[in-house]
Amino acid sequence: MIPKFPAVKDSLHAELRRRVNAYFETNGIEATGNAALFTKAILLMLFFGFLYVHLIFFTPNWYFAIPELIIMGGVVAAIGFNIMHDGSHGSFSRSKWLNHLAARSVNLVGANHFMWNVKHNMIHHSFTNIDGIDDDIEVGFLMRMAPTQKKYWVHRFQHIYFIVLYMLLYVFWIFFADYKKYFSGKIGNIALKKMEICDHLGFWFIKAFHFMAFVVIPIYFVGWIDWMAGFFTMACVTGFILSIVFQLAHTVEGTDFPEADPVSSKLPDEFALHQIKTTANFATHNKLVSWLVGGLNFQIEHHLFPKISHVHYPAISKIVRTVCKEYQLQYIEYPTVRGAVAAHVRFLRKMGRYY
Repeated sequence: MIPKFPAVKDSLHAELRRRVNAYFETNGIEATGNAALFTKAILLMLFFGFLYVHLIFFTPNWYFAIPELIIMGGVVAAIGFNIMHDGSHGSFSRSKWLNHLAARSVNLVGANHFMWNVKHNMIHHSFTNIDGIDDDIEVGFLMRMAPTQKKYWVHRFQHIYFIVLYMLLYVFWIFFADYKKYFSGKIGNIALKKMEICDHLGFWFIKAFHFMAFVVIPIYFVGWIDWMAGFFTMACVTGFILSIVFQLAHTVEGTDFPEADPVSSKLPDEFALHQIKTTANFATHNKLVSWLVGGLNFQIEHHLFPKISHVHYPAISKIVRTVCKEYQLQYIEYPTVRGAVAAHVRFLRKMGRYY
């Protein structure tokens, strides 16, 4: 059964919206992306194109190719963080067609936007850290990501081997997970919304395009062995970056994993409070990290205001912090990436041994 948030009078979310809306009105700015975001998007796409062409059609020696492949893996993740993510939430631009185009940038690297939209926008953002609903914490039997999940002996070591599993995320996503969702018609226990004919055609077109662009053409020009080594180098970098950034936002020490009432299906907290309790920020004062991960280190602000572009998160985070202080709520934040990763590792260790 789908859980429900309790209806409350004078909700925390309403107060947060009031203050954030006042910020944009007072400063006369749009809540969507700006010139800096558009410039970054163009640079990332051009860099991605350059690396693809250089690696396949000019075939550099391995000592040049390996660094380029590692960088390309990071660029693919950055495109997802900075372009696709904002586009999917409709916050990249005021223009609907630009948002549509930005959101579909995920198709360029083989993932399906329809599946992502249901998994991320509809499920994860609504039911964050709820076991059995939020697919982001359903990693499979090899990982225990919530206290309510069954514990196996292998989980005692998950804080060590998680690195390998995270590296495989991208390959698993594009070659298995999307197909599983498509043929099963559901994500976890949640049924997919009805796919129109254009959605079916789009799914298969994108998968065929990716297979041609990232498998057939590279093998033709560089050979099977070099393609396999190169593709998996890039894919492992992309997978690890994507995994660790999203996991640092919700599966670290301090975050909550609420359970709905078994009779009423009501969750214990209203929407905004739920998001604050289940989400964490990291390295918010590091401008380079913020630039690279598309503001996803401001995950609290993103979950409260997903339709606001990440370029505004540093400003509105001050408002959110103030409200949390007034309401005596814990604002979970780790000052550095290293600190957040350490908190994630400690969380995995606890989930594997003590809970």
